[in-house]
Amino acid sequence: MNINDLIAIVKKKLINEIVIEKIDIQDKSFLHKNHTGHQEGMFHLKLIIKSKELKNLNKIESNKKIYKALDQEMKEYIHSLQILID
Repeated sequence: MNINDLIAIVKKKLINEIVIEKIDIQDKSFLHKNHTGHQEGMFHLKLIIKSKELKNLNKIESNKKIYKALDQEMKEYIHSLQILID
């Protein structure tokens, strides 16, 4: 899978599962290219989400909700996920 397809899938899944006012998804894979655990085809994403729904949850619950929505992608394509909720 290429990064643009993955970003589109992640955005669609999150919007379908969570009330989101604004979302920005950034590919940060380039920062990890030379790390020993780096695997080709596994991506590092940064999510910047503006969501009253997530903001009303504690950090653990909001992260669980995101990880649940992205369960399949986390297993197959996402190595690391940085989450910022506004």
